[in-house]
Amino acid sequence: MSVDANRDRVAEQAGALLDACRKGAATDELALPLIKAAYSGEPHEAHLVSRALFGIVAEGLSDAFEPGLCDVYARLFARVFATGVEELSEEELVARSQRIRRPRTLKDVPDPVETIYVLSRVSLGADVAVTSTVVDAAKKRFPEAQVCFVGPLKNWELFAGDTAVKHVRMEYPQSGDLRQKLSMWAELRSKLSRSDAIVIDPDSRLTQLGLLPVCPEERYFFFESRSYGGEGDDSLYVLTERWLEETFAVAAKPYVALRPPAGGNESFYLTASLGVGGNLRKRVADPFERRLVEMLVARDRKLIVDMGAGGEEQARVQAATSALTRSGKDIHTHPGSFASFAALIKDSALYAGYDSAGQHVAAVSGVPALTVFAGYPSLRMFHRWRPVGNGPIEIVRVSDPSPDVVSEQVSRAMARLLG
Repeated sequence: MSVDANRDRVAEQAGALLDACRKGAATDELALPLIKAAYSGEPHEAHLVSRALFGIVAEGLSDAFEPGLCDVYARLFARVFATGVEELSEEELVARSQRIRRPRTLKDVPDPVETIYVLSRVSLGADVAVTSTVVDAAKKRFPEAQVCFVGPLKNWELFAGDTAVKHVRMEYPQSGDLRQKLSMWAELRSKLSRSDAIVIDPDSRLTQLGLLPVCPEERYFFFESRSYGGEGDDSLYVLTERWLEETFAVAAKPYVALRPPAGGNESFYLTASLGVGGNLRKRVADPFERRLVEMLVARDRKLIVDMGAGGEEQARVQAATSALTRSGKDIHTHPGSFASFAALIKDSALYAGYDSAGQHVAAVSGVPALTVFAGYPSLRMFHRWRPVGNGPIEIVRVSDPSPDVVSEQVSRAMARLLG
């Protein structure tokens, strides 16, 4: 069987499992072959199946933001993890997931509390919209304690300018197979299991959305963002602040603290990103991206476009900007880290891009933002992830994916933001 055919077969199997989960149907017949293959000795097969289990099934259950599917996720992935780790019990993982979701307050925690570990959500945008608010709450509620951000280096760079927060580096194997994802669990647990610390988990991939225990349960606070808020349409910004108020009795706000300090003057340039975090469903088809760049440079200001992580995104940026650059337009591409681009966003007159991390940096920084929101699998996901901030925000919610239609919507939104 060819590589493409094998990948398509695995994706089809994972899609069938996701559909069964959503419908409340029996899943054993569909799940067990995938779980077995994920732990198989054949590396390529294990990698394909692991990607499908996380990228199709886990994300599909999470992105719906349906409270009932949180239990489905817990039951299914408790089996996935317990199959590969002898010391884990499927039944206990499920029971624990029910316990940690119950409302708690700080009164339940024994003294002392000298260290606060806040877990990264691994996604850059989620760490701005959600995790940063948790960090802010931890600093305010525990002013004498050491607050630690636990996560990848590229995520930490968004907060590296905050001298009140320490970094505990944990690199999540985003593209790794199931065994690689589980291999970091023991290291994470050894770092966090301290008798003088508490752990705040904002639905982190480091713990596989709270399923993997990393510290004594009485010192663990879990914000299950997929069910909190129920059937309402509040954004994750609002829900995170509400949960922190209920749990720690403190008002907190999202933020970024970039190092070194951003320079420049916001009247001089605009910023844009064509990044979609690897999810091409968020894109609008060609020639939309070229038209977006054309609309921005027509404002007679310097435009800085992020090059992203390279590969497919870099090729799209080059395709959208190269002709205009050759014609003498003031377009610059940014090849550096996301944190360095975030610093440019903070000082710009406008940020434009798809639903991705840049929109959240702009939102929490009060920078006028134009977001093109396409490819969302559920309306509630749109409501949960829409950017919220003090500055003006225009969201183009794509219902008709025609490049002509979206370009016209973006043109009108840009006029409202820039005049």
